[in-house]
Amino acid sequence: MTTKPHLQVGSGPETIRVLKSELANGALPDTYVSAGSLVHMETVSGGQTSPAADEDSPLPVTASPVTPATLAGLLAEHAYVYRLRTRRSGQGKEEVEFYEEEVTPPREILSSVLAGKTWPGLAPLHGVIGAPVLRRDGTLVQKPGYDPATGLYLASKVALPPVPDRPPAQQVADARDFVLNRFLRDFPWSSAADRANYLALLVTPILRHFTRSLTPFALIDATMPASGKSILTGGPGMLYGQRVIPWAYTEEELRKSITAVFAEQVGVVVWDNLAEGTVIDSATLALLVTAGVWSDRQLGASRNVATVNDRLWMATGNNLQVGGDMASRTVRVHLDPNMPRPEQRDQSRFGIPHLDQWITDPRNQLTVLWHLLVLVLDWTGNGAPRADTLSMRQFTPWAQALGGFLAHHSIDGFLANAADVRGIDEDESRWRAFLACWHDLHGIEPMTAAELRRSGDPDRVGLDEHDRWDGQFITTHTGRLPNALSLGRLLTGQAGRWRGDYVIRSAKHDRGNRNVFWVEHHEQ
Repeated sequence: MTTKPHLQVGSGPETIRVLKSELANGALPDTYVSAGSLVHMETVSGGQTSPAADEDSPLPVTASPVTPATLAGLLAEHAYVYRLRTRRSGQGKEEVEFYEEEVTPPREILSSVLAGKTWPGLAPLHGVIGAPVLRRDGTLVQKPGYDPATGLYLASKVALPPVPDRPPAQQVADARDFVLNRFLRDFPWSSAADRANYLALLVTPILRHFTRSLTPFALIDATMPASGKSILTGGPGMLYGQRVIPWAYTEEELRKSITAVFAEQVGVVVWDNLAEGTVIDSATLALLVTAGVWSDRQLGASRNVATVNDRLWMATGNNLQVGGDMASRTVRVHLDPNMPRPEQRDQSRFGIPHLDQWITDPRNQLTVLWHLLVLVLDWTGNGAPRADTLSMRQFTPWAQALGGFLAHHSIDGFLANAADVRGIDEDESRWRAFLACWHDLHGIEPMTAAELRRSGDPDRVGLDEHDRWDGQFITTHTGRLPNALSLGRLLTGQAGRWRGDYVIRSAKHDRGNRNVFWVEHHEQ
């Protein structure tokens, strides 16, 4: 039986010194320091046990910030805090005796104790994970609880038997067969690239700490509803903890929702079921996926918080598009059932019938995770070969590591649909069409923004109007034709940027007080 530590307190300053010292030396179990503040690991009661694939799937424990109120409760549970009091030892006598009185320190005292940022005796908590991950040395964090080597706390979603560091060949063959020929067999992949991309995303949370890399945005879309998009996001979500949030159509609301979800211990964040044809073109999202640390003003407070960006960010919908910088920061998984009612497919012929229900069973989640870990450890056991020829802007380390993992297991097509992602880049498509039409109409004639804008007005023939641009003239984000000043700014921002085979060039006007622009066409 463990004896509670006895903490004798007295005056306000003395109480602060005693509690500060004891907390820093680990007087409270399951208490760590995160970004200078104390957090306490506790089990979440009343959580969902078997959510659907498109619902929140929280981890079974959470790292709760230690507030004055929670500190009072923790001290009452795990320590004996007392002060010495005196009383008369007998009636009519002057002698006094001392006795102990258990106390709860006042709130202002507890606030003062927690106000500091330095806790040298406490272990740092760098994150809470829902499934085993690779350490940087290639070994696997698989014992539940705190891992001193990584600073991660493993709160397993499913109870997992130990996975061997060097899985035997038969286990590896069985794992590959299960993942490819049962678990992923019956999704209507548009191409081999879509399956390879998805498998890379599925194991990304396991490899993130090992690869030390940023992770691109994951776009899972389909041509038809009921194609299996939510099951695909639910795969990693069920294994690593998932939060499903609605898509925010303004930058401010998107930023707030991102900051809010960072306060939760989940490995996967999903914007599910975006409106058909939605264009994902967000400066906030582009910043998010390329930032190792997300910094923003804390909701409901005036101070900024900085959080390590250790999530897998995903979105689902039908026939989605990307715009702006998102095309080069997105990995696409596209499904095409090529039939009118995908939900009526014969489930009896599937490798796993009713997969959407099957994946909600913790025993089945264990099966999937076990096989994925076997494949990962077989790769690392063979030297973790990388695909050195792959590149993907800020995500090249991720692409080379995951490309090597897939190639090691003879899975082809990884990132081979990058051109398809550019093809759904709404921003790229409209600028390319605008430049192509501009070149057809005006060749390489230098024009001011005002001259170009006048050419965008329709020609009037009697009561009829004729648009020489056939609706391809560039518009503002509101869909309106820009005025000359706005058009000049748009063109200046695009100068030198290639759109397919076309590029805008600019120079100073002969008068020197304004710019002129023209389009060059260079066939590839």
